[in-house]
Amino acid sequence: MPPVQPYQSGQDMTGPTPGPMSPYQSSPTTPGGTGVIGSGTGQTNAYTPKKDVASLVKTIVIVVLSLVSVTFIGLFIWMTVQYNEVNDDVNGQIELAVGKAIEENSMKMETEFAEREKEPYRDFSGPIDYGGLSFKYPKTWSLYVASDAAKGGDYQAYFNPIEVNPVSNDTVNSLRVTIANKSFEAVTEEYQRALDRKDSNLSVESITVAGTAANRYTGTIPNTELNGQIVIFKIRDKTVILQTDATQFIDDFTTLLTSVSFNE
Repeated sequence: MPPVQPYQSGQDMTGPTPGPMSPYQSSPTTPGGTGVIGSGTGQTNAYTPKKDVASLVKTIVIVVLSLVSVTFIGLFIWMTVQYNEVNDDVNGQIELAVGKAIEENSMKMETEFAEREKEPYRDFSGPIDYGGLSFKYPKTWSLYVASDAAKGGDYQAYFNPIEVNPVSNDTVNSLRVTIANKSFEAVTEEYQRALDRKDSNLSVESITVAGTAANRYTGTIPNTELNGQIVIFKIRDKTVILQTDATQFIDDFTTLLTSVSFNE
């Protein structure tokens, strides 16, 4: 037990004895202040710099995101335009290919139809006293006999699809048949002169027709501007001249030659 202090004269014993400060007691206020740190006059807010930095970062992020968005939008538009151009080009190529295929198929069908229409082939028969020349020709061809050689001379006949064109050195017919009252040597000599011309594009080759030697001339027909083919061969003392006036008839002409027959 602590020792009791002796009473001192003059000591006021009526007032309370000062005790320790309560932990809940507010601290003395500073003159001119409110008791809150940093809220007094002339004090600087410690959080202002951090707010400015945060605002700047947000602004930068927004700008960057905006630029990225604009870039992606522009890229999307460019890719869309490119896609449309490529798509249009591909569609155009597809349409062109389809159109070409349809056209080719139509042409093929027309050609096949035209070939079927030629059948069955008709039989041609020349004068018996001129060797009885015969062959088969498409039924779509018309025949015109210009000279039947009933009174001698040359036999002449013309063929052409639908109708025979007026006969001249400038008109085209699918087939001309001449049985000339001349020797084979005399006729070939005339064509040899055409071959010898410097400006001639006529060529000749040896073939066989119905077992007989023949000459086939290809190119510009002498004394005309027609581009076709001529085959010459001998029957007895006569000479047969078969001529097509255009290259478009050469296939039919070649087929016709395989069906030729005559009396020797």
